[in-house]
Formats: sequence, structure tokens, C-alpha cells
Amino acid sequence: MHLFIKKQVQTDLYKKTGLEKTLTAFSLTTMGIGAIVGSGIFITPGLIAANYTGPGVMLSYLIAVIVCAMAALCYSEFSSTIPLAGSAYTYVYAVFGEFLAWILGWALISEYLFAVSSVAVSWSSYFQNLIGGFGLTLPPYLQAAAGTAGVRGGGIDIVALAITLLVAWLLSKGIRESARINNIMVIVKILVILLFIGIAVFYVKPANYRPFLPFGVHGVFKGAAVAFYAYIGFDAVSTASEEVKNPKRNMPIGIISSLLVAAVLYISLSAVLVGVVHYSKLGVADPVALALSLIHQNWAAGVISFGAIVGMTTVLIVMSYGGTRLLFAISRDGLLPQSLRKLNPKTHVPVTNTWIFGIIASVFAAFIPIDKIAELVNIGTLSAFAMVSLGIVFLRHDERFKGFDASFKVPGYPVLPIVSFLACVYLMTQLQPFTWQAFGIWVAIGLVVYAAYGYHHSEVRSQLDQNPPA
Repeated sequence: MHLFIKKQVQTDLYKKTGLEKTLTAFSLTTMGIGAIVGSGIFITPGLIAANYTGPGVMLSYLIAVIVCAMAALCYSEFSSTIPLAGSAYTYVYAVFGEFLAWILGWALISEYLFAVSSVAVSWSSYFQNLIGGFGLTLPPYLQAAAGTAGVRGGGIDIVALAITLLVAWLLSKGIRESARINNIMVIVKILVILLFIGIAVFYVKPANYRPFLPFGVHGVFKGAAVAFYAYIGFDAVSTASEEVKNPKRNMPIGIISSLLVAAVLYISLSAVLVGVVHYSKLGVADPVALALSLIHQNWAAGVISFGAIVGMTTVLIVMSYGGTRLLFAISRDGLLPQSLRKLNPKTHVPVTNTWIFGIIASVFAAFIPIDKIAELVNIGTLSAFAMVSLGIVFLRHDERFKGFDASFKVPGYPVLPIVSFLACVYLMTQLQPFTWQAFGIWVAIGLVVYAAYGYHHSEVRSQLDQNPPA
């Protein structure tokens, strides 16, 4: 049945695909930072400190970035060897075959859809709080989805729907314009974070760092499992391979540098936050705003709220971009309808799939409470990290890639890729049963789609049937 037929990439690597090559290493770095550093940097450090680590929260972020960096190194070797759109889906297709690539690609579609939807709901909440300061409020029915905690009479989150569609419209205009706006927003976001650190560092009390690990070392690792998801956005960077100038050089730079910059920001903000406020008081939804109020710097709270909105906007742009390029890659292989790979001749953007992705994500954001969709983001990403890490071992042993000139090689091979794989699998085991059940249902739907459409329209299988091996 050829379920595990592998994608032959030799003839594809230098083929003109129609996607416009406009992205530089700087653009990729800002894309990565845009996806990794969102509203979470203003929320999760306090929650992790209060519930898992105490003042040692920065250690959780350090451990998380080490685990994530191992996966990032594996992504970097793949992206420099196989600079094609599709990220982990394309890499797995090349080394493990079509069936596993489809399952992973289908899982990643859910990751991007639910990531965009959940961030859009958070964006809506921050935006409504911001305009609330000016005495402006929406009718309860338009504030949030029905069943949202703390909202009575909810029906539809109109703001979340609107911002998701606005991002889809922006992406439909072209990657050059989208990247330019993202670059500006990322710079603004970093300046806001540095503003908080620059103000709060003068109010740090050494006594707040004692005891440093009130929950013990075990709490640090539990906190790392939560903190890990702060860094997963770099996966979206690797979907941009075919729109990058000199991808063999720029892809590894973009992936690794964005992860390192994000790690420095998370760790620095965490260290200052627990020094200003005792960890036991940080289990709130807005710990950064709390810190500013305690040091009587309320003027900066509005700036931080603005920074959070800007931060979430960049996440929406990059994750939506990643989802549309994933759909482009899968449809180009014939596993999804061809309409999803058609490019606008002027903007070189897959406009149809960009709007389809945006509309579906906007519906999820408008009608499903955030606590139901946020849980579903993580498992698809971790499965991608695990498969890419293990895939490096198969890549190195595959004779088809012996002549490929990879500009980046994973250090510490084969130990590092294997350790990365095991670390990702371990974190998957820490996810809640509900997440696994929802993931199983999503995969089952994907298998039906593959059996009914993908298997019969596979471009790779069609080429094999026309040119069977001797």
C-alpha cells in the first residue's frame, strides 16, 4: 500500500515554488521572538513561582529552554538540509514516510488553529480591559463565548473573531508587509519588557529570594514542564524556509537566536519579578501589574497592558502564518485539496488557505471558551519536537541525503537528538487525560480524511506509480 513512501526532496530543493524569497535572518529572528514572547511573559512567571518553584522560577525557565534548545538544534539541521515549507511535516515525510507525516501534519494543524484561537481570546480580554479603563464596555453577549468562566450571559467573543480575521487580511497582503509590521511590534514588545525590568530592578528586596526553592527541586522540574510551552513558537519559523533568502544559513540563525533572546527575556523578567514581590503573592492573572502597583508605578501598568496586546498580536501573526504555510505544503503534496496551494500572482501568498485558516480559527475563538481550547495546543507541538529529534538519527543514516550540503549539524550527535526525543516524550506523559482524549479524536478524524482523500491524491504516490522502481 506504500503507506510509508518517502518524499524525494532532491529534485524539489532548488525548484521555484512561487513563494517569494524576502525573509532575512533578522526577519526570522523577530518572527521567532514574536511567536515565543507573547502575553505569557506577563503572566506565567508569577503563576509558576506561586505554585511550583518560589523564587527559583528562573531555573524552571532555564531547564525548559535547555530542553527546547535541543529540539531547536535538530530543527536547525533539518531546515538547513531540507529548506522546504512545512516544517516538521516535511522533515518527517522525507525520513519516516507519508503516513507518519500526515498524522504529524494533521496534529500540527490543530496546534496552529488552537494556538491562534486561544491567543485571540486572550487578546480580546486584554483589549476589553484596556478600553474598560476609558469607560467603554461591550454587551455581555458579545464579550465572550457561552460558558466562559466569570462572564454571565456570554454568547460570542466578537473581539476575538475580529482580530483573527484582521490578521488573516494582513497576511493575505503579502509576507513582506506582514514581516515589516511584525518587526515593529516585536521591537515595541521588547522595549516594554525592558521598561518593566529597568523600573522594577531598583525595588528588588534580597529577602524575597529566601527560601529560594520552597517547593524543592521537584517543583522546579514541574515548573519547567509548564514553562516549556513558553518557548514552542520557534516551530513556526521553520515553516518559512521557502520564503527565506539563503535558507541554509539564515534558518539556523533565526531559530536559535530567537530562542536565546526569548530565554534571556523570560529569565530576566522572572528574576526581577520574584525579587520585587514575594512569590506567595504572585498567583494572580496579572503579576507584573501587581508588582508595579506595589512599588507605586501605576503609570507603567497601562504601558505593560499595551505591550501585552502588542505581544499577542505578533503571536497571532506568526502562528497564523505558520498554519497557512503548513496547509500549503500538505496540499502541494496532494494530501489536501489543491485550492489550498494556489498563490496570488501579485502577492505570492496562498490567499484561499489564509482566509480558510483565519475563518476556522476565528470561529473557534468566538464560540469556544479558552479553557477548552488552550489545552489542545501542547500535544501537537511536543509530538513534532519528538519526531524531528528522532528524525535526525534517520537523516544521518539515509543514503539519499549523503550528498546534501547541510550548513548546520547538531552537536553531540547522536546523544543530543536522542535525549531531546526522550525529554519531549516525558513531557507528553505529563499532559492531562483530556488532552490525550481530544488528540485521539482529532487524529481519528485525520485518518478518515487521509483514507478518503489524501491517500488517493498523493503526488508522491502518483510519481511512484508512474515511475516504479526497477
